[in-house]
This record gives sequence, C-alpha cells and structure tokens, in this order.
Amino acid sequence: MTSPSSAAAAPNMESFSYDDAPVRAFLLATIVWGVVGMLVGLVIAIQLAEPRLNLLPELSFGRLRPLHTNAVIFAFAGNAFFTGCYYSMQRLLKTPTFHKGLSWFHFWGWQAIIASAAVSLPLGFTQAKEYAELEWPIDLAVVVVWVAFAVNVFGTIFKRRERHIYVAIWFYIASIVTVAILYIFNNLALPAGAMKSYSAYAGVQDAFMQWWYGHNAVGFFLTAGFLGMMYYFVPKQAERPVFSYKLSIVHFWALIFIYIWAGPHHLHYTALPDWASTLGMVFSIVLWMPSWGGMINGLMTLSGAWDKLRTDPIMRMLVISVGFYGMSTFEGPMMSIRAVNSLSHYTDWTIGHVHSGALGWVGYISFGALYCLIPWLWNKKQVYSLKLVNWHFWISTIGIVLYICAMWVSGIMQGLMW
Repeated sequence: MTSPSSAAAAPNMESFSYDDAPVRAFLLATIVWGVVGMLVGLVIAIQLAEPRLNLLPELSFGRLRPLHTNAVIFAFAGNAFFTGCYYSMQRLLKTPTFHKGLSWFHFWGWQAIIASAAVSLPLGFTQAKEYAELEWPIDLAVVVVWVAFAVNVFGTIFKRRERHIYVAIWFYIASIVTVAILYIFNNLALPAGAMKSYSAYAGVQDAFMQWWYGHNAVGFFLTAGFLGMMYYFVPKQAERPVFSYKLSIVHFWALIFIYIWAGPHHLHYTALPDWASTLGMVFSIVLWMPSWGGMINGLMTLSGAWDKLRTDPIMRMLVISVGFYGMSTFEGPMMSIRAVNSLSHYTDWTIGHVHSGALGWVGYISFGALYCLIPWLWNKKQVYSLKLVNWHFWISTIGIVLYICAMWVSGIMQGLMW
C-alpha cells in the first residue's frame, strides 16, 4: 500500500532500470571461453611433454599456442572485463548504458572476432607478432567493435546522474583509450591478400613497436581494466569503503604515466639501442612503487573485516588476486634489471611470471567478480554452493602455486646453463 505523500511524490521521481541483459551475456561468454582457453592450454602443455601428439599441422603446438593466448586474453579476460565494466559503470554513474544497441553490437561483434581467431589461427593465418597474431581483416573488426565500446562508455559517462567519477571508471577510461592507440599503431600493415599482410615497420622499429604494444597490452588490458574491477568488487564484497581514496588516485596517475614507457625491457641484449633498453629498465623499476600502493590499498580495504576471509570464499578469491598482483608487480620490475634478465630471459621463469599474473591476478579477480555478479544479476541470495567455491579456491590456488614454482625452478636452471 502506498502512502499519500509517496504517491504524490512518485510522479516527480525519475525512474530508470539498469541494462543488465548484455552483462549477463558477457558473463556467460566469459565462462564458455574460459573453459576453451584453459583446455587449449592443457593440450599444448601435453604436446610439450609428448611431442608425438603434434598430429596435424592445424593442431600442432605452433598453431595452438597463439590460439591459447588469444583465447585467454581476449576471449576469457576480455569478456570478464566487459562484464565487470558494464555492470559497475552503470551503478557508479547511476544511469543505464548510453545505447543498448551498442552494447549488443559490442557483445556479438566481440564473439565473432574470437570465433574468427579460433578458425584462422589453427589454419596458419598469422602476423607472427605475439598477442597481435590476427590478420588485417580481423584487426579492422577489433577496431570497429572497440570504438563502439568506447562510444558506449563515454556516452554513459556524459549522461551520468552522479557528478563524481569514481576511480574505477578512470581505470576503465585508461584501458579503453590506451588499448585503442596501442592496437591501431602496432597493427599498421600493408595488405597483400585476403588474409596476408606485411607490417608497416621493419627491423628494430618493428620489434620496438611490438613490445611497446605487447607490454602495454598487459598493462592496460589486463592490469588497468582489472584494477577498475578491483576498486569496485573488493570494497563491495567487503562492505567497506576503499582504504584510501587519495592513494587510489596516486596509484592511477602514477601507473598511467610510468607503465607506458616500460616496454623496452622485453628487448634487453638485442639490437635495440642501449638508451632505450635502459629507459625501459628504469621505468619498470619505478613501476614497482605505484603497483604496490594499489596492492596495499586493496588489501587494507579489509580493515575491520578480516574475519570475512574465514567465512567468505569469494572474498578470499578477491583478496588473493590482489596478493598475486603484488607478487607479479614485484617480480616484473626485478626481471627487468639487466643482470637478472640475463638469467631469466628466454627461460621458463618468464612463462611462470606471465602465468602468475594471468592465473593469479586476472583469473582470480575475474572469478571473484563472477561469483559476486551471478546472484546479483539473477536475483539469488547467493551462489548455488559456497562449498564448491571453496573447493574451486583451494584446488586452483594449489595448482597455480605448483605451476609457478615449477616454472621458477626450471627457468633458473635453464638460465644457469647458458
């Protein structure tokens, strides 16, 4: 029953609903492509152990490895980022998305791109550039879909009902703008056929552009975007405000300024000019400070709510993701130091480092966000079984730690054999 005052006030109140249907679609796509990406990773790991299982050219390690990286980065992590971004952005800005049609165009366009990659890479169509293997027609599609995503996000920001733009939105903006610049400039190429092209760059310049992109694809696709998710989901699940909002702003601006210059550390002991290699190393070392500032901010958000780690496996998953973020962002700057890099480069240590970030940071923040979102989006009290979430947490944690430790040991042994 409605009181007269509330009934009288009702016509003056603006009502709206959030556009959650595309969020649900992105969430389901995250799960599907996550399974596919991990299975392909398992297959190529088995092929490394048993080379006789490279039975067909289309199913050989050389063809499936780029499929694995693209599936995990752009399909699993990409869909997870879009899920978290579209859900949190609407709540933080107190408005539905700018255009529902653009949201659906983004969803179906992105799934079509992933499907195209899943077909073209095993068939051998590749630019042979790490994380940028897709040929020029698919690259054009990526740009079109990314522009649609950007228009939708910025349109939503412009029509917001909340004056203040929370720090998570700033991280989303950084990811969207920087990834667009990186992707376009690194993939500039001269088409030589329907599925063949030649890079616009050559020699050292090509390598320089590739690792400016390769490092910052990690920095702005797999770090900045997911830091935005961290700043939304960790306080939300902990039911606490972020520990220090000032620190989050310092974290944002320091990361944005420093990260973009760190790419040359991938090219130590190559034909790259010494000044560029040194510049990359210096900025990489400096990057440790803002990264750990963000980690401390995320962990300290649990101040007064540490008991949740005993009772809430979803909170545990989100917190350990922040721990892995801290570990990866200490290890990365350390490995950028020339003396350390002379040992670690071209070894399994690098693979272990990448997977501690991909599985530990991106994987856990994604799963934590999904476990938060599923009951919220489908109007349930909680996930189907917290016990299963707990099993998921412990099995994956043990597996990731064993994986990383094995890579560290084998990588250091390989490095000592040089």
